[in-house]
Amino acid sequence: MKILQINSAARSSGANSTKVADSVVARLRAKHPTTSVEVRDLAANPHPALDEAALGALFTPPEQRTADQAARVALDDALIAQVQSADIVVLGVPMYNFGVSSQLKNWIDAIAKAGITFRYTEAGPEGLIKGKKIYAALARGGIYRDTQNDSQVPYLKTVLGFVGMTDIEFIYAEGLALGPESVDKALNSAEAQIAQLIG
Repeated sequence: MKILQINSAARSSGANSTKVADSVVARLRAKHPTTSVEVRDLAANPHPALDEAALGALFTPPEQRTADQAARVALDDALIAQVQSADIVVLGVPMYNFGVSSQLKNWIDAIAKAGITFRYTEAGPEGLIKGKKIYAALARGGIYRDTQNDSQVPYLKTVLGFVGMTDIEFIYAEGLALGPESVDKALNSAEAQIAQLIG
């Protein structure tokens, strides 16, 4: 079994979302000792945004691309290949201004590619990244679970489901900006959720 861990916080160390994602991976490895883990740190190795140059490269036929365009498309293809080869994807998801980080948005934009990870059919769109288990480790300063201010969960369900990744478990660490006691409570709650989900 292969786990792909995506750390999407703006900092490479000390992020609470990464701590929770690490706990998910540790629990999975304890249960499946032969599991391999690949970690992509989007702070240390940020993926470029989907801009005009990237769109130009993506919509240029492969045989007509310049070297720069081919290199830009290859960056996206590498992320797609990582996801396709994984059995489990663990996402470290901080909340920034009520949404996902720009680092995670860039990763999502890279892996959502028509004809490769989804396609349009007469019956509607079909996701092509199938058979994956997803764990989303959510870290929030406030408490937003099941409220109208939680834009992350609906967004992730929609966009990941669109490319075929519909088996998603959300793990919540909330209230992390409400003082030391709240931090301990949040992280302990997340650990309890992980234990219940993974065993």
